[in-house]
Amino acid sequence: MSEPMTYARYLALDELLAAQRPLSERHDELLFIVIHQAKELWLKEIIHEVELARRLVGAGDLEPAYKALARVSRIQTILTLSWDVLATMTPADYLSFREELGTSSGFQSHQFRTLEYLLGLKDDSFLRFHGERPEALAHLKAALETPSLYDVAIAQLPAHGLAVPDEVLNRDVSQAYAPSAAVEEAWLAVYRDTKRYWELYQLAEKLVDLDDALLTWRHKHVLTVERIIGGRPGTGGTEGVSYLQRTLSRRCFPELWTLRTRL
Repeated sequence: MSEPMTYARYLALDELLAAQRPLSERHDELLFIVIHQAKELWLKEIIHEVELARRLVGAGDLEPAYKALARVSRIQTILTLSWDVLATMTPADYLSFREELGTSSGFQSHQFRTLEYLLGLKDDSFLRFHGERPEALAHLKAALETPSLYDVAIAQLPAHGLAVPDEVLNRDVSQAYAPSAAVEEAWLAVYRDTKRYWELYQLAEKLVDLDDALLTWRHKHVLTVERIIGGRPGTGGTEGVSYLQRTLSRRCFPELWTLRTRL
């Protein structure tokens, strides 16, 4: 006879709560671990929702995709707020256990890179960090080589009678998306006649919500890192704040931003 399902068994709490293993005796190391493990759990859910939205949009089923994208934006808010919790850790607190991190860095998060790939920010240089984790590498490669959420959204424009060049529709999806004047014109038509293209307009705004939330998360990341380590290099040999500041210029859905100047 099987044992009755309990809260702890259903959530695998024994395994989950045993996964925090500080390497020092410093009080604040547990907070550091919990924040980053929670981030990875939320990233798992975000990827789950974005992959659903991508399938729905690719099938032309736009309205059901709105719910998944709205959920992602809400989760992103939680992730951004988590930086405020981490910022309660002072520079002295962090430096007391930083050496225990060795060469590890959030830069190596395969789930964050998977999310970027799913949104169209393709860069195969990040694959080299995951050679020792075949399953993670395979997941990352699949996201790199599959049309992004924005690719499938753009593919819906011709389905609604809007012109998109073949070189955009048939591009190498493993490469970073390059902004297209023709794609901007198509989205501009959507925004100038929202009644006619209501489904596309709603999809576009959900995408902007997602991009906005990602940029807000990045900005808060920069401030938190600068508050705790200043201009020091990051762990794992990364540039730290200077690298993070450069990411603030990235846009997953560039034409949805640039068209606004022309409305």
